[in-house]
Amino acid sequence: MKILIVADVESKSLWDYFSPEKLEDIDLIISCGDLNSNYLQFLVTFGHCPLLFVRGNHDSGYDRRPPEGCICIEEQVYNHNGLRIAGLGGSMKYKESVDMYTEPQMKARTRRLEKKIRFTGGVDLLVTHAPAAGYGDLPDLPHRGFSCFNRLLDKYKPLYMLHGHVHRNYGRGFERVRVHPSGTRILNAYESYLLEIPDTAYPAFGNTGSFFYDRWCRIGAKYKKFEYNPI
Repeated sequence: MKILIVADVESKSLWDYFSPEKLEDIDLIISCGDLNSNYLQFLVTFGHCPLLFVRGNHDSGYDRRPPEGCICIEEQVYNHNGLRIAGLGGSMKYKESVDMYTEPQMKARTRRLEKKIRFTGGVDLLVTHAPAAGYGDLPDLPHRGFSCFNRLLDKYKPLYMLHGHVHRNYGRGFERVRVHPSGTRILNAYESYLLEIPDTAYPAFGNTGSFFYDRWCRIGAKYKKFEYNPI
């Protein structure tokens, strides 16, 4: 599966200098937050594939004008052709804002998400806006990562964690890819990144080993109704 990941800064290559072939073989687009609603609508229109998103700490405008045609996966697990994708947007709280959270608040969100992850038999991609503490974050409060994300990675060991929030131009040892002790590869999606995952790296659709979820998937596939719905 070929996935285009975007975050924080609109890519001039994909917007100002767009050409159709740049998106023609993309299977899925994922936004890790802090992007213009018009930009996401543009990508989903010309990409001809689903676009999933979590909210960044500067995305309060989505309340008034959400990106049309795109799918919010906040505290949800979305299944795309077998790939299970969980979402938790927002950043560390440094002022009053709808998309900022204290560590205990984000921990409560992870607990709610975990109920769905257990039902789906695990998770393959964890999509966040902020990093995990100690893995691509910065020491200042606005850019500090969440410790509770590390617990999720240790417990469920997704293939990848995708995040944004920390920009390349901050100039503090930016690394695009890190490896967590759990084995999860952590990718900073700043601007854009193309991720390719072999189909053999995750369970086939309806074959996760979770009896009730697999049954739910197969019924949904049979009636063409539930396959891509978030849980």
